Amino acid sequence: MSLRNRLASAGAAVVLAALVLASVVLYPALSVNLNERRDAELVSAADQAPGVVKGFKQKSALAEQNGEEPDQVVIPTKPVSVGSTTLQFVLPPVAQGPTDGFVDVSDVDVQVAEGAHPAYFHDADWGDRHYRIYTTQLADSRGGLVRTYVPTAVVHGTLRQLAVLLVGITAGGCLLAAVAGRLAAGRVLRPVRRLTETVEHVTTTQDLTVRLHAGGRDEIARLTRSFAAMMAALEESVGAQRRLVADASHELRTPLTSLTTNLELLGEGPGLADPQAPALLGEARAQAAELTSLVNDLVDLGRYGSVRTHTEDTRLDLLARRALDRAAARSPRLRFAAELTPCMVHADPDAVERAIGNLVDNAVKWSPEQGQITISTTADGTVSVCDQGPGIPAADLPFVFDRFYRSPAARSLPGSGLGLAIVRQIAETHGGGVAAEPLPQGVRLRLWLPPVSLAADQPDGPAAPQAG
Repeated sequence: MSLRNRLASAGAAVVLAALVLASVVLYPALSVNLNERRDAELVSAADQAPGVVKGFKQKSALAEQNGEEPDQVVIPTKPVSVGSTTLQFVLPPVAQGPTDGFVDVSDVDVQVAEGAHPAYFHDADWGDRHYRIYTTQLADSRGGLVRTYVPTAVVHGTLRQLAVLLVGITAGGCLLAAVAGRLAAGRVLRPVRRLTETVEHVTTTQDLTVRLHAGGRDEIARLTRSFAAMMAALEESVGAQRRLVADASHELRTPLTSLTTNLELLGEGPGLADPQAPALLGEARAQAAELTSLVNDLVDLGRYGSVRTHTEDTRLDLLARRALDRAAARSPRLRFAAELTPCMVHADPDAVERAIGNLVDNAVKWSPEQGQITISTTADGTVSVCDQGPGIPAADLPFVFDRFYRSPAARSLPGSGLGLAIVRQIAETHGGGVAAEPLPQGVRLRLWLPPVSLAADQPDGPAAPQAG
């Protein structure tokens, strides 16, 4: 999970915990409050019972004065609704048993009517509903009873609505906190994202010229400025190293060229007094050539490790063909074969051609007389060079592309140990890689680069095997 999502989740968890805690406290408190208000309304309705009775009496008396037959007794025995509360009058003598339209009178109710028990609350079922009942003595009734009641579903329904509301608020608040936290985290972490993208870009391209600018005084701004300073220092260090290699190579090439020229002139002059002089001159020329090759390899290794300044879409199979043709012209004692599948890569063509040439030169160095060297390319951007030499010991395989690494068998042969290191440097600079694989006879060296689509109208290069 990304840091942005973790921060959003943490914010949502905090809000969720706060809302759950509030709900846990609020719901019971409101439940108690609603039940107390309901009981208070029952008591208030019971206190109003004498006024209700008086109203019924006045209505009956008025009907008698008008000569009318009253349509009900002075005090009704059936339940009477007063607002949201229902009242039931039980006239004396109150006896235990059924009543007209409501629950039975209990023994405790009889005691309340007689004044032997205080008024009380209780719950009871009537029909298919559950009621909250308040029972008290009816004032001025000489032993009468009044019961006030309401369905408990009124309070329970309100509590259910409250529970749904609290759940909705909790879920909505949690979701809103997660969204807001993610947006806020994205804004806060935007400099970190830019810093990460810059690091990944530098890692991929080796481009040390990228810079980040950050204002502010927070920790992220300080980190960005520190990273920019580190990149500047690293670029300066690498630049100084490359300038040193270039300057040193220039200074070395001049005396080497002069030394080689003097040796050649000395060898072309009149007879030398020492009979061993020709052999010594030949050995000196070979050493000068080897030293010149070493300097050139060092320069190329430093150059190909820098940021690519020129890249273009180029045919990998055509580069391989040119490298093979040059090697075939220099080594008539060997046989060469090509299995080239057209492939397009986006790379520095000079650098890639140099890498393929180094692979072929390595195969030439190790191939026996009349041995065959096969170079092949595939559509996925891979170049393979196979020889029929003695192969590479398994212990040396992981190190053949290291700088200055030479196996014990190669130390007696000319070379600097940098040719295959240059191949790896070029491949990695272009986002590819290298590998060495043993064969039953010889070894296969592979170089691969990221391919690009090959245009349909581009002519194919030669792919038929060629013998040299």
